Amino acid sequence: MTNHEEMASNEPSASVEEKKASVNTQVEAGVADFDWETFADASMYTSSEVKNFEELYDKTLSTIGDSEVVEGTVIAMNKREVVINIGFKSEGVISLNEFRYNPDLKVGDSVEVYVENQEDKKGQLVLSHKKARALRSWDRVNAALEKDEIIKGYIKCRTKGGMIVDVFGIEAFLPGSQIDVKPIRDYDMYVGKTMEFKVVKINQEYKNVVVSHKALIEAELEQQKKDIIAKLEKGQVLEGTVKNITSYGVFIDLGGVDGLIHITDLSWGRVSHPEEIVQLDQKLNVVILDFDDAKKRIALGLKQLTSHPWDSLDQNLKLGDVVKGRVVVLADYGAFVEIAAGVEGLIHVSEMSWSQHLRSAQEFLKVGDVVEAQILTLDREERKMSLGMKQLKTDPWEKIEEKYPVSSRHNAKVRNFTNFGVFVEIEEGVDGLIHISDLSWTKKIKHPAEFTTVGADIDVVVLEIDKDNRRLSLGHKQLEENPWDVFETIFSVDSVHEGTIIDIFDKGAVVALPYGVEGFVTPKHLVKEDGSQAKVEEKLEFKVIEFNKGAKRIILSHSRIFEDVKKTEDKADKKAKATATSNTQKAVKKLKANLEKTTLGDITDLAALKSELEENQRKEDSASE
Repeated sequence: MTNHEEMASNEPSASVEEKKASVNTQVEAGVADFDWETFADASMYTSSEVKNFEELYDKTLSTIGDSEVVEGTVIAMNKREVVINIGFKSEGVISLNEFRYNPDLKVGDSVEVYVENQEDKKGQLVLSHKKARALRSWDRVNAALEKDEIIKGYIKCRTKGGMIVDVFGIEAFLPGSQIDVKPIRDYDMYVGKTMEFKVVKINQEYKNVVVSHKALIEAELEQQKKDIIAKLEKGQVLEGTVKNITSYGVFIDLGGVDGLIHITDLSWGRVSHPEEIVQLDQKLNVVILDFDDAKKRIALGLKQLTSHPWDSLDQNLKLGDVVKGRVVVLADYGAFVEIAAGVEGLIHVSEMSWSQHLRSAQEFLKVGDVVEAQILTLDREERKMSLGMKQLKTDPWEKIEEKYPVSSRHNAKVRNFTNFGVFVEIEEGVDGLIHISDLSWTKKIKHPAEFTTVGADIDVVVLEIDKDNRRLSLGHKQLEENPWDVFETIFSVDSVHEGTIIDIFDKGAVVALPYGVEGFVTPKHLVKEDGSQAKVEEKLEFKVIEFNKGAKRIILSHSRIFEDVKKTEDKADKKAKATATSNTQKAVKKLKANLEKTTLGDITDLAALKSELEENQRKEDSASE
């Protein structure tokens, strides 16, 4: 019975029936010009009756106002809407989406609603459950945290690092680590679900709420762990499920408590990553190696369930036998080769090649290579084995004199430098040294890097063989004739040559001469005729003042050229003056002798002698000028 029906039932029955009959008679008569306003003014009830009816009607309705939160009852619902009765003259309709967090909602449930409008344009009561929750939600969330209360929430969507949960209309954050006690691989499977949570953190300033589902089950699991650990014993074999795989090991669920199989306890052989041995959700038997009651850590083993491979190694294997295996680990000092599952031998880098040159194992092998090697040492008790690869090849030094006799020419590869020479390799295992003095006949080389580079090919001549120390003395310049035999005739002492100054330092300068030869000039021999000092890249004439074939040294001088010319001129002047003086003295003596014998007839001879003396004097004066 509706409010309107209840209200009608309170009217006096006789008067109501009479009035209805009167109205119906008029309508049936078809009075077209019926005056409804007059009819309305002519009240069918007395004023006291009207007042009584209004009081009765008001008592049947709830007293509500806009923007209030009131309690309502679900009276009907379908796939899209929920009808709520709040005791008002009309019911309100709310979208079912506002109740997504509560999939168990049913007719008869009490819910809180927010009165948005008592009557819209269509006369409909407008309610909102979402707004009602929002107004009360903050108080409820704080109360839930304070009382450690379990609440329900609707998981709306995924977000970075976790999920967004609708709790009392507030969007709370559920971290991925708080969804469950085990790692979650598929977050999307939780979207759209309603789950129970605990409020674990609230930021009052930013109104942020963090919830956890994991917290609900941790307390129960903690007790389970204590019960399980109390029953554990070392050596006990249990069945578990692979829960998580990391680079360092595998976590196993033992039925409420987790244990770790370290990567080294998965297999007797080498394991690069645990995924090579196990996979997620795999069930397997494990043995308990150790456990810690305080820290609740359990160390598990898988390989311990099988016998050690060394125990089943072929008993007939002995020193000198050749075995085949796969390289599993590489280091600078050598390679570990697995000849059977869990049985490894070490090939030291010195046993990979006959070469004495320092190298790294990476130059010979890489992980995954299958190689053959000879057993050099075998210790079954210590479970150690050393192997060698070079033993399967012929030692090149056994017949070194036949293959590389003295004076034979070969091509080698530069391996490295020292200050005194270049180390080269003619073939694997055959190394040699080219001394820096045997690189070139003509160039002054301070460091081998000036002449060649590491990795370059170079032609050599065998100079000497040291079989005991497995070393060859080699030369490069010996590939050509010694040019200093020829230079001795070209750059003889006092010969003059054109040269270019290529370097100047405190003790002198280096001069580039023809034929690729270099000479040395001291500072005092660099002075030019005008008194200035010669400079780098200046081209001048130089005189050879010393030639040392053994030391391959040529000493030059530029100053000596114009100094020697001056000395020559000075000598000529002195000689001319001496000659003139001697002639004069002879003439004077002759004159004196003649004067003693002079007669009147000798006057003509004296005049001639005087003329001769004057001529000699004139020549002498010209020469001195």
